[in-house]
Amino acid sequence: MTSASTFRRQGHAEPLAVLGGRLCTDLVDVTSDLSALDSHGFWAVILPFEGSPTCARFGSVRAARPWPGLPWSGPDPRSWTSSLSQTGFVAGVETVRQEIANGDVYQVNLTRHLRAEMPVPNQQPQDSSQDIAALGAALALGNPAPFSAVVRLPAHGVQVASASPERFLSRDGRRVWSSPIKGTAATADGFLAKDRAENIMIVDLVRNDLGRVCEWGSVTVPSLLNVEQHPGLFHLVSTVEGTLREGLGWSEAIEATFPPGSVTGAPKLAALESIARLEPGSRGIYCGAVGWVDADRTIGDLNVAIRTFWIEDGSLHFGTGGAITYDSDPIGEWQETELKARHLLQVAAGTALS
Repeated sequence: MTSASTFRRQGHAEPLAVLGGRLCTDLVDVTSDLSALDSHGFWAVILPFEGSPTCARFGSVRAARPWPGLPWSGPDPRSWTSSLSQTGFVAGVETVRQEIANGDVYQVNLTRHLRAEMPVPNQQPQDSSQDIAALGAALALGNPAPFSAVVRLPAHGVQVASASPERFLSRDGRRVWSSPIKGTAATADGFLAKDRAENIMIVDLVRNDLGRVCEWGSVTVPSLLNVEQHPGLFHLVSTVEGTLREGLGWSEAIEATFPPGSVTGAPKLAALESIARLEPGSRGIYCGAVGWVDADRTIGDLNVAIRTFWIEDGSLHFGTGGAITYDSDPIGEWQETELKARHLLQVAAGTALS
């Protein structure tokens, strides 16, 4: 992040991004053409789960610094409404289990969309209480994450603050890799056989996705089922990597791998059909990707947009969900979505900043 004084000089409406430890200002251009990521300059990248991408090139990129004292006023954790009630979510889990029994799918990531009205802001010239960048600063304090991201493009309808723990797609020259998360537990020794099965299924899916754009025989799995600790919970994380075929770039790599397999299911197309039937409404940016690309150096890092908030139509939005397999316990799956959301909703209310 940057200093509060810099934030105030820029004004609330000014475009900015905080990505990969960098503060990006001085917006140069915006496009939905992913091939621009192989041109030149430093880009913020926003890929909604459905809909057109937004790629924003910034002219000024410098190291970000902590952003202390920037107030954020968020909704009470009890004020959020869910696109699926517990009854509806449990019924969705049972439907997925039946689809698996029928041989239609192996795994489906079932999610629900949470929404809360924004509090009435203070009418002060320097008030930041409704600014997505202030929420990003609160998340940096209350829920630090390896793939955090803030992007504010008011004229383009993008106001996103992500505390994602998960890498979707990274690139360094022709090397590309992904680190899917599958398996969540409250303690390091709390993982079930189901969690490991979830992870391995998605590793196979990601290997297949990367294989569509990587050199034959180059796709490997350098780490499998690593246990990682994150605020309030633990995850199983694996890494899949490969060598991008000569002549291919960001556009081809994203087309082959998006949406991320960890938030769709397997097989991916069948899982997406199930998601469309079972989830009311759009996921929005949730389960898409947010990140950065340095086209001049042919490097970049895109997260999976989980643990992610966005402002739209005067409301704050958030998503939570999990992978459903035949061994899933419907009530347990609901409780996992609650576990994943609980701490973040407290942070977004300004009640969990220590």
